[in-house]
This record gives sequence, structure tokens and C-alpha cells, in this order.
Amino acid sequence: MKLLHRMILRALPGPFLAWLGTLMFLLVMQFLIRYLPDIAGRGLPLGVIIELIAYNLSYMVVLAVPMSTLLASLMVFGRLAESKAYAVAKNAGISIWQLLWPALIVGLFLTACMTYFNNVMLPESNYRARNLWQDIRSKKPGFELQPGVFYEGINDYSILVQDLPPESNELFDVLIFDYTDGTRRQSVIKAKRGSIESRGLAVDVELYEGEVHRLLPATDNTTKERYERIAFDRYRLTLDLSDFVFERSDPRQGYRSDRTTPTFEMIQFVDSLEADIATKTADLDSIAMKLLPDSTWQVAATDQPTALSSPASPDTTAAPVQRIALTDLPAPERQRAYNLALENARTTRTLIDDAQRTIVYFTREANSYRVEIHKKFSIAVACLIFMLIGAPLGLSIRRGGLGTVAALALGIFMFYWVTLVQGEKLADRAYLTPWVGMWIANIIMLLLGLWLIIYVALDLRATPRLWSRLRSRF
Repeated sequence: MKLLHRMILRALPGPFLAWLGTLMFLLVMQFLIRYLPDIAGRGLPLGVIIELIAYNLSYMVVLAVPMSTLLASLMVFGRLAESKAYAVAKNAGISIWQLLWPALIVGLFLTACMTYFNNVMLPESNYRARNLWQDIRSKKPGFELQPGVFYEGINDYSILVQDLPPESNELFDVLIFDYTDGTRRQSVIKAKRGSIESRGLAVDVELYEGEVHRLLPATDNTTKERYERIAFDRYRLTLDLSDFVFERSDPRQGYRSDRTTPTFEMIQFVDSLEADIATKTADLDSIAMKLLPDSTWQVAATDQPTALSSPASPDTTAAPVQRIALTDLPAPERQRAYNLALENARTTRTLIDDAQRTIVYFTREANSYRVEIHKKFSIAVACLIFMLIGAPLGLSIRRGGLGTVAALALGIFMFYWVTLVQGEKLADRAYLTPWVGMWIANIIMLLLGLWLIIYVALDLRATPRLWSRLRSRF
């Protein structure tokens, strides 16, 4: 018995780490293939690229750890069944529950680690990755001229070079549009040849045998704009490249969403939203109490039209409304009192609408944060559930290669992940409560794991199939 437990505890870490490394490698390659166009050509330091990949490893860990747990348990217990060790243990009176507790300890350990990771490290990594992505996307691509293509990466300049000899800084047939004085007073610089030289955060462009065309504004001596053309033998132009420098923003500043907020802060935020909802609901109740019907107000027909009466058609006369409470007042004061009451009614209606919109908005925000809180815990608990599924499933497969194990694990994990994502969408749209939407996948997987354990414990494979027994009975 102790020998089997020692074998299981020693065998689980190897396949788990191997599959974890394989899955992480595949996910990193998928990330690079997807986002390489956004990274390449911007002249980013290597450290920034490594930091970006490290931050994005967090969501990869969330995917890889549960699946690696499932694969490792399938392989280890499948090896026990294939080597007949489980058959010997079963003949010796060792039940599957006695065999499973080392694997359950490993599953609990992984669940505890993933609980901390999902609730603390994952939100911070997502927050820093988002800020770093914003800094990268705000950086302009590196200064690079291409023959026959306008380059507009520098502010207020548009540059066209027809010929760029390789391994040289020479330029031929240069055309530059200078918009530093505005698009109306742009300057056009043409040159037969030139050269370019980088100098820190600036680029010096030397042009030869060319012309400058520009429109000069009116002056005190001239009332009209003047067109000027200047021929030159040599023209020097300095282009500022300070905008191409990669700058990091303050990582402590920025908006945090439900994906980038630690769980304990989300719980506090949900509590504050619930308090605000309770306050707004109390405000609505107080307004409703003030609007209760009063027996002293009556509505009757009268000969005087009112501002609230419906517009009548030319062929009919609408029956106006009489205000009994205002009959003793003079006509001007009666109208003034009526206008004041109408203004108060509109103000009350505005307060009611604002309170209702605020309650709906706060409810949606609190619901989205509750969904994210339950999601982080449910994915962590999935490690333990996948251990419960993998162990009996591996014992029941007995003989199966690596392909069979991988196919089974992929099918189970895909079903789990699709169920989790769909539950999240339904919970976000308020079709399901947050805990149901985020735990339904775990509940289904737990029931499957318990059924598999019962299947192996009772050795249902050796008994006739349920359908055969029902058919023979009826």
C-alpha cells in the first residue's frame, strides 16, 4: 500500500511538468505568431519584449495547469493499470479510494497554488501587460525609408525617395513635403541626390542640386501672398526622432477592470456597489411614499382648458380637467401654483429615472465583478476535479498510447472550457446567476468524476451493460 502511494507521488510531478512545459511552449508560440506584427519593426529593446511575454504567461498558466493535471493523472494511473499494479492492489483488497488520496493531496496543493495565482498574480500581470501594450502601440515604428514609397512617420514631413542603393546612405530623386507651417503654406523640396546620417535622436539630411517651392504670406509691404522658388546646390535638413523613443508610463496609474483587479479589491468594490444600490433603492422608496394618492385631490370636468389636456381635433372639443384644490385661488395664482406643481412633478420624474438608471448600472457592474470572482475560484478548483476524473479514467483505459491520452484529455478540457465560457457569457447577460454560470462546468465535471470512480470501484466493465440488462428485463 505504501509502495503504491510512494509510486504515485513520485510519478505525478514528471508528467505534470513535462505537459506543462509543452503546453506553455505551444501557447507562447501562438502568442508570438498572433502579436508579432505589432511588435516587429518598432525597435523595442529585448528586455521589453521578454517582459511582455512574461506578463502574458499568466493567462497561459491558467490554461496549462488544469490541463496538465488531467494529462498527468491519466498517464500515471493508466501506467498503473497497464503494468497490472492496480489489479494486484485490487486483489489485495485495496479500494480505489485508498489509492486516490495521494493524487487528491496533489490536486489540493495545485488548487491552493492556483487560487493564490488567480486572485493575486493574474490580475496584476494582466494590468501590467495592458499598460505595456498601450506603451508599445503608442511608439512609432523605426525610421526606415523605402524606394518609391512615401514615408510619413515623422510629424509634419512626408518623404519620397526613388532610389536607395543598398549598404549606402545615399539618396536619389528626393521629394520632401514640409508641413511645419501648415498644409496651406507647405514647402516642397526637390533634389537630384542627397545623403542621410543618423545622429542620436535626430537625422541629418543633406540634399544637393535641388529647389525649394513655397508660398509666402502677405507682409506690410505686400498685400498679396507670394510664390517663391529657390534653387540650391546644397540644402541641410534636420529631422527630429524623439517621438521614436520608447517611453514607459507609470505602472501605478490607469484604470483597472474586472480582469485586472485583485479579488479582495473586487469584493470590496462589490460591497460598495451594493451599498450604493441600497441607498438608491431607499431614495426610490421615499419618493414613492411622497407620491401616494391623497383623497383630497379629485378630477372632474370643467369648461376651462388646461395645459395638461390633450390637444383636440378641429371637429371635437376635449373635456378639460378641473383642479378642485385650486378653485378658491385667483386665476393668476392658480396658474402659478399649477406651473410649480408641474415643475415639481417633472423634477420628481427625473429623479426617479436617474435612480433607476443608476441602480441598473450598478447592478450590472456588481454582477460582472461577481462573475470574475467566481471564475477565478472555479478554475483553481478544476485542478482537483481533473485529478478526480483522470485517475479513474486512466485506470479504466488500461491500454492506450500517448495519442489516446492526449485526445481524451483534449476532449474533456475543451468541453469544460466551452461550458465555462458560455456560462460566463450567460452570467454577464444576467441569464444565470454568477455562481451558477461559473460553477456549472465544475459541477458537470465533478459528477463525471464521481461516476467514473463508481464505475471503476464497482468494476462495471465486467458486468453487462445497463442497456442490455434493461432489455433483458423488460
